Amino acid sequence: MMATARGETTELDLSRTQQTTARRMAESKATVPHFSLRIDVDMEACFALRSELTSLDRVDSPTYNDMLVKSCALALREHPRVNSSYRDGRLQLHARVNVGVAVAVDSDGPVEGALIVPTVFDADAKSLGEIARETRTLAARAREHSITPPELSGATFTVSNLGMFGVTSFTAIVNPPQAAILSVGSVQARAVVGPDGEIVARQTMTVTLACDHRILYGADAARFLARIRELLEQPASLTL
Repeated sequence: MMATARGETTELDLSRTQQTTARRMAESKATVPHFSLRIDVDMEACFALRSELTSLDRVDSPTYNDMLVKSCALALREHPRVNSSYRDGRLQLHARVNVGVAVAVDSDGPVEGALIVPTVFDADAKSLGEIARETRTLAARAREHSITPPELSGATFTVSNLGMFGVTSFTAIVNPPQAAILSVGSVQARAVVGPDGEIVARQTMTVTLACDHRILYGADAARFLARIRELLEQPASLTL
């Protein structure tokens, strides 16, 4: 405890996880040339699909985040450069599509906000129901502090969602050595211009793709982001 002009100041130690996160994020901002693209997604079809699946009272009813994981996985398979890493002036293209899902967990002490990223391995080959069950289990184990190191490694891409907190958009920091990270805002009814020029309310979501410019260029990232939007706006393919 120290007395300063700001009053008594208490110093708290960061957990090992928080220290690792702080170091990795500082290294990323210092060494990775970031750029970001933002796009709005019409979520009306996903809204209807989720309502239909939830009404069936299935244990594997997907969330919007599960739909995002699946759409990202399919888009990554079609755009392998986004599913790569940069190392020593060369690109490493990865055969497996492993999507990390950022999860906020409480620390054991008074400092909160630890962030860990469990991995959904081979997400492109899993059904939407399988992804829903797996992400639910991984998130629960992360919050119970029972997740294992192998489940926190091997991700080739990351999805970070703050929509449940009412955040409309944000830009996350790339998690090296990954090429990109997708930041996800909330699904909200917004006024948009309809096909006949009328103003209508549509369920809309903003997503932001932050990229490592050593790996991806604007056109690469734009095509990948457009494919994610296409899959979410026509989500029937996510259920196959």
